[in-house]
Amino acid sequence: MANKFNSGDSRTRSSVSIFIIAGLCCFFYLLGAWQRSGFGKGDSIALEMTKSGENCNILPNLNFETHHVVEAGTINDSDSEVKVYEPCTSRYADYTPCQDQRRAMTFPRDNMNYRERHCPPQEEKLHCLIPAPKGYVTPFPWPKSRDYVPYANAPYKSLTVEKAIQNWIQYEGNVFRFPGGGTQFPQGADKYIDQLASVIPIDNGIVRTALDTGCGVASWGAYLWKRNVIAMSFAPRDSHEAQVQFALERGVPAVIGVLGTVKMPYPSRAFDMAHCSRCLIPWGANDGMYMKEVDRVLRPGGYWVLSGPPINWKTNYRAWQRPEKELQEEQRKIEEIAKLLCWEKKSEKGEIAIWQKRMDADSCRSAQENSGATFCKADDPDDVWYKKMEPCITPYNKANRDEDSAVDVKPFPERLYAVPPRIASGSLPGVSVEEYLEDNKKWKKHVRAYKKINKIIDTGRYRNIMDMNAGLGGFAAALQSPKLWVMNVMPTISEKNTLGVVYERGLIGIYHDWYDFLCPHSF
Repeated sequence: MANKFNSGDSRTRSSVSIFIIAGLCCFFYLLGAWQRSGFGKGDSIALEMTKSGENCNILPNLNFETHHVVEAGTINDSDSEVKVYEPCTSRYADYTPCQDQRRAMTFPRDNMNYRERHCPPQEEKLHCLIPAPKGYVTPFPWPKSRDYVPYANAPYKSLTVEKAIQNWIQYEGNVFRFPGGGTQFPQGADKYIDQLASVIPIDNGIVRTALDTGCGVASWGAYLWKRNVIAMSFAPRDSHEAQVQFALERGVPAVIGVLGTVKMPYPSRAFDMAHCSRCLIPWGANDGMYMKEVDRVLRPGGYWVLSGPPINWKTNYRAWQRPEKELQEEQRKIEEIAKLLCWEKKSEKGEIAIWQKRMDADSCRSAQENSGATFCKADDPDDVWYKKMEPCITPYNKANRDEDSAVDVKPFPERLYAVPPRIASGSLPGVSVEEYLEDNKKWKKHVRAYKKINKIIDTGRYRNIMDMNAGLGGFAAALQSPKLWVMNVMPTISEKNTLGVVYERGLIGIYHDWYDFLCPHSF
């Protein structure tokens, strides 16, 4: 009898074991299918948020109407129809409007015109949705994303070969790794920034906004972030298809751009620091036009860093394989233009030179006039959207001088909510101090409501967020976090040009007409 009991018990255990093994096989099969589908952790979180939509009535009085100061027009619902756009074919996964390589090659090469933004005619516009690359997965959360990007998200290996010895980027398995190196800092951006910090007050909040011209994969900006400095980086779309795309996948602010024939899409006196690390820009050419454009966007007291040729040409001209006299003349022109712009040279060590723009531009105005310098005639130095760049010095008009003396830009983070100089001085028509303070209260309230609805906003799941009509930057200020950054976009049709206020708060942004944007699948 006992033997029969034991035999039955054994069969029962065998059946249970088979059932468990079969269940595990099914589980791992489904898990593998899920991973291959690209439906990752971030997507499941997003799905969960969608499923919980019935809880969106937790704030029944929330008003979702636009609260910015711009009225761009109204839409008649009776005339509007829902239009469905089909996905583009996979060959357009890396397509960026107005940055088509084949069209670019038909434009003049003088002053990098062909690398600028050239939009197609109406009949050539795409009317489909740009697809992500095949196998695209949720990017790594910050700070891991600074150093690692899934290969599937930007499947381009050319830089791993061309920049291998400079530690820009390395391919390892199914990910790219970014060691933090650069052409001028192969030992890493941290050590390079330490060198700059020995001259520039990078770590005390005085320097908050930075501009990186010819940024590559934007490692300089990536490593500045942990020092509470936010960099607007740009590089042209060239033979390395995805330099800026790599930067965005890393979670670093960057746009496609080049210093060419039109002004940069940033307001005057926006940046505390501008930087060029072997960016190959001919700074002395065209009567110093590019240095004068940097001067326009550089705040009084701001710093300009030039790293690489022609600095220290006496030692390096052979390594650079350039004629000694050519490099000598190039540096002479740079020094001459910097003096004309009232930039004081603070340091030159190795291949790094640093200048500081004087706080009081009027102090050398007479010297500029005596030298025969040309001054820009435009009344508004912030009116730059597709305006031709000229070799002229941007003067401060009376309102600007009052503005500088009325209120200094505060160190960050104090400047985030301090009254910006453009508003304090009254030089921004239609925006009073009271309206600015009220706008801050409003956006703090709205962001609290957003966080109740979407509880993962500040968890690291979202690294970059775009405000499509930034106004005074209240949304970005209320959302300020070390885990994310906001691209504040100022539509070119806005009635009030407030992007300068956004920068005075220690935030970044860009002018845009919404014909195209930065890169596909960037935000």
